[in-house]
Amino acid sequence: MADVAERAGVSTMTVSRALKKGSPISDETRRRIMAAVDELGYVLDQTAGTLSSKRSGFIATLIPSVNNSNFSDTVRGITEAIEGSGLQLLLGHTDYLVEKEETLLESMLTRRPEGIILTGGSHSPRCRRLLDAIGIPVIETWDLPEKPVEHVVGFSNAAAIRALVHDLHARGYRRIGFIGGTSNRDTRGADRRLGYSQAIEELGLPQARIISFGSPPISMAQGAEAIVQLVTQWPEVDAAICVSDLSAFGALMECHRRGWAVPGRIAIAGFGDFEVSRCTHPRLTTVAVDAFEIGRTAGSLLLQAIEARRGGQVIPPETRIMPFRVLQREST
Repeated sequence: MADVAERAGVSTMTVSRALKKGSPISDETRRRIMAAVDELGYVLDQTAGTLSSKRSGFIATLIPSVNNSNFSDTVRGITEAIEGSGLQLLLGHTDYLVEKEETLLESMLTRRPEGIILTGGSHSPRCRRLLDAIGIPVIETWDLPEKPVEHVVGFSNAAAIRALVHDLHARGYRRIGFIGGTSNRDTRGADRRLGYSQAIEELGLPQARIISFGSPPISMAQGAEAIVQLVTQWPEVDAAICVSDLSAFGALMECHRRGWAVPGRIAIAGFGDFEVSRCTHPRLTTVAVDAFEIGRTAGSLLLQAIEARRGGQVIPPETRIMPFRVLQREST
């Protein structure tokens, strides 16, 4: 800033005023200062201002993956919600690891975000302590945790899969299998497996057919291998629910390769309503959740909470339950 002031022939205080919107300063002086800023490539260091005002100008968001279209749509919704607010988005991805979430959260907190949006409601004990102590708005998404940190924008993954199982049952399927990951690293996937088991019991079906294959998130290739394992282990199976549309796509393609008619030999269903589920042949039955709206709702709620805190108030914790629906298509 001193270099800019020297180049423009003004004081550093005048430079500081020129870089703040709405500060009283003549157009000519501002023009000289901005020309010096441009020539020197100067970027304002806002650290001191952040410490004094407690307004860093950004929010933090953690998602499990950057190449999952649902989470990309969620980030898009958050971005739209905060557009025009003056806040920027700092994004991190956890790779479905609570340990990585903890590390990323601790790193982000050193930059003093004004609010945080997380994916899921399962966190490490240290992460939970950090969240409880930070004193800024926190929103958990894509889940309905039993003990929320503060605000929630999500739905029950277990209930969504239960609805899918009941729908398949109503269409005449009785020997329904489930394909998921080998660990609970993806807690939402684990909830979907739980929902499947609950529905099998609710309907009085004789056996739960569960294939645990691959480390979450399950890929297309792993879905292909898992469907073979499912049919080999339970030849009588007449329908397979996959933990996501990606693994369901892999399962569907493997059925094509082996000459297994879908749904004639076996029905296939997924979760998420990814674009690929609408473009396959046959098109995939799935559970649709509006990922963009989850992000937009979370972003809007976070803005409301941030504005309240700036005014010395705290809004009561809110849980906004997002709808889901079973989309029956040709694969079942």
